[in-house]
Amino acid sequence: MDQDFELKPVAGFIVIICLVVSLSIAAAQGIDETPLPSDATQAPIVTPTPLPRPTPTSVIEQDGTTVELFFNSIAQGQVGLVHVHGDGIAGARARLFNEMVDFFPIEDDGYYGLLSANMEQNPRTYDLNIFAWFEDNRRITINVPVEIVRGDFIRQEITMAPDRAYLVDAEIERGELARLESIFNQNTTDHLWDSLGFQMPILNSQLTSPFGAFRNFNGFLQTRHTGWDIRTTLGIPVMASAGGTVAFAGHLEIRGNLVVIDHGFGIFSTYSHLSQIHVTRGQSIVKGQIIGVTGDTGRSSGPHFHWEMAVNGNFVDSIQFTQTWLP
Repeated sequence: MDQDFELKPVAGFIVIICLVVSLSIAAAQGIDETPLPSDATQAPIVTPTPLPRPTPTSVIEQDGTTVELFFNSIAQGQVGLVHVHGDGIAGARARLFNEMVDFFPIEDDGYYGLLSANMEQNPRTYDLNIFAWFEDNRRITINVPVEIVRGDFIRQEITMAPDRAYLVDAEIERGELARLESIFNQNTTDHLWDSLGFQMPILNSQLTSPFGAFRNFNGFLQTRHTGWDIRTTLGIPVMASAGGTVAFAGHLEIRGNLVVIDHGFGIFSTYSHLSQIHVTRGQSIVKGQIIGVTGDTGRSSGPHFHWEMAVNGNFVDSIQFTQTWLP
């Protein structure tokens, strides 16, 4: 699956009006909402190993406040974690690329923020402005340089079958990205994931097309791949990567039958090309819960699964994200 490089993702949502209408739309768009067999409705028992808390790569002290960076640089399409703490701290946020990032609180451990670099972000050093405020009404600003480095992206030539060649269309690309942007721009200030972090939606799976690939469809449409493709057969259960709330469950032309989960504080995961969807918009989800099964819907050249992560409106490498320690 792929996407254009207007990667200023998205946030908001629309969808599902009344049950009768939504069911008729689902039928028209090929969404199979048949319940899974009873032995498949429960998530498999998964006991992920928690990632160890890393050592900060740099520490800045100013006015009784400590800033810890858990990265040396951020590659295009990747994330970096920042920690701010100090006596009496009551909140923190940051500005990077002229955009604000809300930090989330952890009890007795200050505030954390996830920075993300668009896969098209110009590689160079940028100013990170960190703002912190305190119970005694003090406010401070700490300025830190952040280096964005070039990502390692491949190039791919892809041919779509004649019956789906109509989906190789720049207008459809732009429209779908705009729809996703409206979803990703709704920033929920709730910490909905757990301390074990995020997991793969299909365990023991084989990754195929990588995140960020430059793609040429049918010799003329150039796009970027906004997630990872996973090799699979039809009908394999797909699990939620972490806890959250369903922000979208429905059909889009390119991604086919799609589920989007809002994990809070600008973190979203998406699950594409499903043959069945087993959740609804607004539903609370726990990590490992089966949200649908794999399929071949949308702009797909065969059964496979497309998995995306977006942070602060930017599509990011979902594999790198799951390997990032989060409190």
